[in-house]
Amino acid sequence: MGILFGTDGIRGIANKDLTPELAFKVGRAGAFVLGKGEKGKILVGKDTRKSGDMLEAAISAGICSMGIDVIQLGVVPTPAVAYLTQKHNALAGVVISASHNPVEYNGIKFFNNDGYKLNDDIEEEIEKIILEGDEILNRPIKEEVGKIICGNNEYKHYIEYLKTTVDEDFSGIKVAMDCGNGALYKIGPELLKEMGAETIVINDKPNGGNINVKCGSTNPSMIRNLVLETKADIGLSFDGDADRIIAVDECGNIMDGDHILAICGTELYNQKKLNKDTIVGTVMTNIGLDLYLKDNGMNIVKTSVGDRYVIEEMLKHGYNLGGEQSGHIIFLDYNTTGDGLLTGLQLIQVMKKTEKKMSQLNNLMISFPQVLVNARVKKELKNSYIEDMEIKREIEKIEEMFHGEGRVVIRPSGTEPLIRVMIEGKDQKEIENAAKGLAKFIEEKLGD
Repeated sequence: MGILFGTDGIRGIANKDLTPELAFKVGRAGAFVLGKGEKGKILVGKDTRKSGDMLEAAISAGICSMGIDVIQLGVVPTPAVAYLTQKHNALAGVVISASHNPVEYNGIKFFNNDGYKLNDDIEEEIEKIILEGDEILNRPIKEEVGKIICGNNEYKHYIEYLKTTVDEDFSGIKVAMDCGNGALYKIGPELLKEMGAETIVINDKPNGGNINVKCGSTNPSMIRNLVLETKADIGLSFDGDADRIIAVDECGNIMDGDHILAICGTELYNQKKLNKDTIVGTVMTNIGLDLYLKDNGMNIVKTSVGDRYVIEEMLKHGYNLGGEQSGHIIFLDYNTTGDGLLTGLQLIQVMKKTEKKMSQLNNLMISFPQVLVNARVKKELKNSYIEDMEIKREIEKIEEMFHGEGRVVIRPSGTEPLIRVMIEGKDQKEIENAAKGLAKFIEEKLGD
């Protein structure tokens, strides 16, 4: 992880940390590294934040200054950019979004020409040019300067593609959907209605300032209430850029990424389509999924937190299903990144094919209690917990207390000055107290 690039691109408060001046430099440096001196085009999409227009203009100018054309996709989900980058044989794709973060934040992330997020080496190459002020000598003039192309209707190709990933008609299914006032506000309802589902939609009226505000996948109580009020068969809730999903069954029970992996993994396994009978998760994956997969003839491999690391493991060993508890689910047979809407379609298809209610499918695995508490620390110290012997001893004391029936996972946030403390065990109250105590201890050691 570099200075500018975190676990999911560059992120910061728009017009303060992430300025248009920086976005312009990112556009130039990204076009230089990813363009490799070739003529071509780079796709740019964004979510519904007001600051997206400002950053879109700046990064597009930087790309055009390198003699590369820009196709501006407008407001589209992150996975749509990944898919369309491949479809257009583009040099790269760019997403302007801060995902689930509050509206004052924004971000920039790249996809390579194959639709995958950049590896650390490429990000470091781009970052080095920006931070060291290396002058890129390429300054095309006259007709060699890149141009901007309006691609606002390109999302329809993504919709049509998603339809090909399922073979079930959705008529007779009632779907509740929370678009989070984010990038999916138009595409999601349009697709499900075209597929025959009765669709009830909330938070589909973005105004530039209401993305993720008390709605979407980070606030699942809203979609839960909607499912119960409307007697929907399933609820789908998305984050700001729609690369992740949290679902709700007809009884109002939350279905996080682990439960979604259990449901979709089982269906693929039964169809003999789960490569190597293995699912890829992360260190945050609930131990309940481990036990369920083991008992049903499947395996799990775990990576560091971050969908890019899940995808790297999948590509390295030929797995086709992986994801995170937070709702990033990767169906590598269909797309190159986490795709919330694609995942929603797969869930509905499993429900139709098995003729089971969502609550029955949701009960395949039983989750162990988990508690996640954030410790706010100084930004420059958020990786220091690794070397701090007192923090290490505190963690060892907690794990000894569990006698092998619990675990502690701590990691720095990729985008905020936080250390995330996750404790898992059998007793809810015990792990809550332990997590709060450890978070407080870390704040006292590394906080302001």
